[in-house]
Amino acid sequence: MSSVPESAVPNLLNPQDIRIQRLFVTPLALVEHPAAEALNEALKAEIAQRQDEDNLGVRHSNVGGWQSAADFTEWPGMGARALTAFARALAYELTAVQHPEQGLVLPEFDWKINAWANVNRAGNANALHAHPGAFWSGVYWVDDGHSGEEETATGGELEFHDPRGVLPSMYNPELRMRIADCLSAGLTTAITPKSGTLVMFPSWLQHAVTRVTATRPRISIAFNFSV
Repeated sequence: MSSVPESAVPNLLNPQDIRIQRLFVTPLALVEHPAAEALNEALKAEIAQRQDEDNLGVRHSNVGGWQSAADFTEWPGMGARALTAFARALAYELTAVQHPEQGLVLPEFDWKINAWANVNRAGNANALHAHPGAFWSGVYWVDDGHSGEEETATGGELEFHDPRGVLPSMYNPELRMRIADCLSAGLTTAITPKSGTLVMFPSWLQHAVTRVTATRPRISIAFNFSV
């Protein structure tokens, strides 16, 4: 008995009929501040003043560079207050509360926020880490350190690791899931810093900052939001 050649079998699969559900999605929110230029100038002055007052800074995940104490939200400057309000608004916008009778409702609590400034120069980086005890974490780039079109690579990318580890790529590292937002399964995803951009993500998501190669300092503010 001969088999039917594949060419004689009609292809009944219409790719448009495929329905994709992305299970257990990890959100990553990015937004540009609408008045970033003026805000960043104010923040640079406030950070420079704080660095003069505490030149040693603190050490956590940072490999080199300068990091302030986690009291950014208490700084008296207009820049610190404006950025804190902007980041708080984003955290509220991304959050819902499960009510036993009403289902998902908008949050009415006050976020507990700690935040700090980072100044990284060429050769500095941040080791892989997460932020225990927080729900959302965020990074705002005051200055990405880019000096112009001639400087094509400045390093210092915000690198996220797949929370499932390498499992999705263990079978064959060359295979990819040809589905939107799934191509990096088992790998890492990097966000290139851009002045005036705020990125927010779940605090349990492990992340690192690659080694900076920019000629100018890379300046950022990091946030943690908890209840």
